[in-house]
Amino acid sequence: MEWFIQITFSFFSTVGFGILTNIPRKALIAAGFTGTCGWLIFWQLKIHQVGLGGANFWAAFIIGCLSIFFSRKMKMPVIIFHIPSLFLLVPGGPAYLAIREFVLGDTKQAFIELSIVVVTAAAIAGAFMMSNLVEKIVLKLALKRKSQKRL
Repeated sequence: MEWFIQITFSFFSTVGFGILTNIPRKALIAAGFTGTCGWLIFWQLKIHQVGLGGANFWAAFIIGCLSIFFSRKMKMPVIIFHIPSLFLLVPGGPAYLAIREFVLGDTKQAFIELSIVVVTAAAIAGAFMMSNLVEKIVLKLALKRKSQKRL
């Protein structure tokens, strides 16, 4: 039952954010699928205690790879799939709590929350860099294989 709830809410929240950000209608299902896959990876890795950085990294890596796949298949920019899919991973809650604790004067707790934000943001950025690197390697290998077949 919990799987059904996670899949349903992650899909519809990704699609809902896609509607809010005005992505093309034909990309909504693919963006929802991408966001759901990323969320399920994050959720399962958090359950198995991989850690916040690792869970965010692998979820964002899957989102990056699927976004690249769908952008090539549907002939659309990658960002159309990135933005709604990342909605579920963005550390908005800890960022709010960090600012709140700074305002209230509890700097120790504020820095704890801020470290969560920094780790999450760094993991997401690193994963997107890795997914772009994997794309370039795959394209280079495909081009090399294609040129070898001509000879």
